[in-house]
Amino acid sequence: MTLTQSPAGRPISAATARALFIDERRERWDALRAAAAKPPKTSDEFRMIGTLYRATSADLALARRLFPYDPLLAELELTLTPARSRVYRRSTARFSIVEFYRHRYWRLIWQRPALLAVAVSLLIVPTIAVFLWALRDPTRAATLLGGRFKGGRESFGDQGYAATQQAAVASQIFINNIRVSVLSFAVGITAGLGSAYLLIFNGALLGMVAGISTTQGHGDVAFALIYGHGVLELTVIAVSSAAGMRMGWALVNPGLRSRGRALREESLEAVEIVLGTIPFFVLAGLIEGFFTPAGFGPVWAGVVGTVVGGGYWLLLAMRGRKSYPTRA
Repeated sequence: MTLTQSPAGRPISAATARALFIDERRERWDALRAAAAKPPKTSDEFRMIGTLYRATSADLALARRLFPYDPLLAELELTLTPARSRVYRRSTARFSIVEFYRHRYWRLIWQRPALLAVAVSLLIVPTIAVFLWALRDPTRAATLLGGRFKGGRESFGDQGYAATQQAAVASQIFINNIRVSVLSFAVGITAGLGSAYLLIFNGALLGMVAGISTTQGHGDVAFALIYGHGVLELTVIAVSSAAGMRMGWALVNPGLRSRGRALREESLEAVEIVLGTIPFFVLAGLIEGFFTPAGFGPVWAGVVGTVVGGGYWLLLAMRGRKSYPTRA
């Protein structure tokens, strides 16, 4: 059907064609006016205005050909004018780290809930599976560790480190954590396979250590040594891996975008996530470097781990889901 034909193929009047033209596009024009009425705050809002602006510009070009000298042309030009300034203006807004951690960081993570769920599952499922296996066959599990897990109970309690030694240990830990974060992000470009491998490997290693500790009668020691910092640390490793998977998934399924454009857009936002995650790795390293060696025991380790790690997920749920669209 064209604008000069009815659904049955019969000719229609110019007035009817004009009415159909407007009815089919009015919702888009109204959406553009509403979107351009206030400055966009997120990349999604910028993209939405750009998409609506291009579509409405095409409508104006078509209207000029079909309905020359029609008042509709002036209406469309008035609709496009404020949107044009939003699309092509140079942003003068300054980056605000407070605003970033209040809203944008959490919302960027929540954009891809499916990838985040996959990353968390790839970490948790191997941990539980290998833990149960190590309970059944601790000898073979200990063999796989190659003698690297010995004297677990002797390592429990206050190690007597001086403050400078604790600071050195903490700095080494969070530098290593940041290295793990960057690596788990970077290997996501391999269609997510590299990130998946690192998650599975770390989960299996954690389950093996926990299982062997339990069979040797000091599971409480392993809990005290791991849980205080581990909940937050493993969470942000999963978040960094999910950010890396965004790049890989952009190549596998770019949607309506070209693969180059999809990779570019996803990479920019994924880098923001990884950079925003670094302070949480530092916090986990400080807990592991200062709190864990002090030997407060499993109860306090449980409290600290739950408060710090649970607080991260609570912020993600509260800040990430609020007024922000998710994508697969």
